[in-house]
Amino acid sequence: MSRLGGFPIAMPSGALVESSTQEFPLGQLAQDPNNGDVYKYVLAGATALVPGKLYDGAANITDHANMTTAAAAIGAVLVTVTPGATAGAANLYAGGYLVVNDVTGEGYTYKVKSHPAITASTAFVVTLEDSLIVALDATSQCTLVHNQAKGLIIHPATETGVPIGVAVYAITALYYGWVKKEGCVALLQDASTGGIGTSVAASTTTAGAGTLVVAGLKEIGTMASAGVSTEYNSVYLSL
Repeated sequence: MSRLGGFPIAMPSGALVESSTQEFPLGQLAQDPNNGDVYKYVLAGATALVPGKLYDGAANITDHANMTTAAAAIGAVLVTVTPGATAGAANLYAGGYLVVNDVTGEGYTYKVKSHPAITASTAFVVTLEDSLIVALDATSQCTLVHNQAKGLIIHPATETGVPIGVAVYAITALYYGWVKKEGCVALLQDASTGGIGTSVAASTTTAGAGTLVVAGLKEIGTMASAGVSTEYNSVYLSL
């Protein structure tokens, strides 16, 4: 597997293909030197990615947020947390984050290296990439956050995660590939319509689609041409 940094690389020639093996770090950014479009390297989830649809990182798990935490000293790389009544696979959060969200140590974010399978309501140990900057104690609360490039799902009408990009070619379930996060792309539109330059958000009615920005919705791009309801319209993404 290529070990490149987190900074954008030039998009490799012929890179817009899928593969069953990982070739770049998940989340690697690549820029097309000809037009400036930016892509992100991802792992598809349990359902294949469809061109022209918007995708998110894996859905948040409520029982893996606000977890009670055992005491851990400054410099420790092992943190013991207790989840709620939801299990999880080993290394589900590898490459993601442990966020100290409340009380002692709050405000710090640590990269997750590994963890064993998660048993519902049972304490387990999270191994961090880097050591704790501030000690934790029994009052600390921690939340686990997925690597947003791992296990992509179609953006649901009721948001469960963060929009990552739009698929520009089909990617088989559990295969690796690239999605576009900046630049011109075909994006499914819900029943709404808008003119050139109209701000676009993730749809709250149609999975994987865009919609016109209204109060409370975050812009993900702008219309590059006059939109047509329920068609795949040209949009300049800015994720």
